Amino acid sequence: MSERLSPVAAVRRAYAALRAWNDPAMFIHLPDEAALLRRAAALEAAGPEGRPLYGLVFAVKDNIDVAGMPTTAACPAFTYAPARSAFVVARLEAAGAIVIGKTNLDQFATGLVGVRSPFGVPRNALRPDLIPGGSSSGSATAVGAGIVDFALGTDTAGSGRIPAGMNGIVGLKPTLGLFSATGMVPACRTLDTISVFAGSVALASAVATVAAGYDQADAYSRRLPAPAPGQRPAALRIGVPAPGARHFFGDAEAEAAYAADLARLASLGATLVEIDYEPLHAVARLLYEGPWVAERYAATKPLIEDDPGAFHPVTLRIISGARGLTAVAAFEAMYRLADLRRVAERIWDEVDMLAVPTVPRAYGVAEVEADPIALNSNLGTYTNFVNLLDLAAISVPVGRRGDGLPSSLTLIGPAGTDGLLAGFAASAETPRPARP
Repeated sequence: MSERLSPVAAVRRAYAALRAWNDPAMFIHLPDEAALLRRAAALEAAGPEGRPLYGLVFAVKDNIDVAGMPTTAACPAFTYAPARSAFVVARLEAAGAIVIGKTNLDQFATGLVGVRSPFGVPRNALRPDLIPGGSSSGSATAVGAGIVDFALGTDTAGSGRIPAGMNGIVGLKPTLGLFSATGMVPACRTLDTISVFAGSVALASAVATVAAGYDQADAYSRRLPAPAPGQRPAALRIGVPAPGARHFFGDAEAEAAYAADLARLASLGATLVEIDYEPLHAVARLLYEGPWVAERYAATKPLIEDDPGAFHPVTLRIISGARGLTAVAAFEAMYRLADLRRVAERIWDEVDMLAVPTVPRAYGVAEVEADPIALNSNLGTYTNFVNLLDLAAISVPVGRRGDGLPSSLTLIGPAGTDGLLAGFAASAETPRPARP
């Protein structure tokens, strides 16, 4: 990490960058700059001792609570004023980081595209015609555009990884339960986790180390190993789908970039092992074709039943599908998932981690708006199975596509391997230019 600014200078730089970037769809709520500068001055007076994130500014996805700022989940009718910050936000603030605002998202974190919000579509940090990725669209673009040092997102089906890949940054999706969910609006409570976006693996890992911690108030919190980067095995085995199981939906640049990125991993001493990927694809299909959408209905039940017109049309269409589901269907899907999980467990006898494309195809905004559901499902090809199987993951830019866009790999491992994944990701990443 480069030398840090003072808190006051960091806030000033962030607001100057915001004005220069000029994207009103990036943030849903921004505090008054003068008020934030006063908070930064108070932090500066207290000094950096015992504050590992001192001098860093961050953004928070607007389905995570920050005291003094409204939470909307990108639905104005849902808005409330939280009494306190989320558990993770409080830990980061105690470590010296400063929240500069709440970012836009696919409404109720439902989507991988970043275009399902009444607050507009955040501009992709690399190319304005491309989707920003979702659901953590504003957080990823805020990091990609150099507005903030890092940002919090959430991840249920890939919302902490797809936007990272679409904006050329790092997206760290921790093991479920490593980060407390207290103060986070749930999408699928059994699968959700807060995630981290940053410009480097080193910074994402530093943030994750502070954010991680057991929370008695969160029924899904777990005592897990620290996520700091760890040493790789002497003979690292990386699982990859066989060529016939690789899906890029016509994006030749993505296909070529994935092959080049795998060659880079091999050059770092990893042994690439082709695995049977069909069980993972089958799990991925379960997320959208199975009854987990009923969890989204449960999370929004009062509003969707009393005021369905408050929802984005695509979000309403997706969540309303839960009305036809039964408890029988839910149990049948859980049994199917248990069977697939047992099959997928055999993968870890063969490999130490997986390396898959983060984004199978770089879709444009116009494409997604014309076909919002099918293309969203395509984006989840290599992400949807991860939380259902209780795996850890980190998305990292490794190479460059033929059209100049960064190419991104996601490294995936069993629960608790966050440090192993981060350690190898750091050796494979392509460093981003330092912020001015």
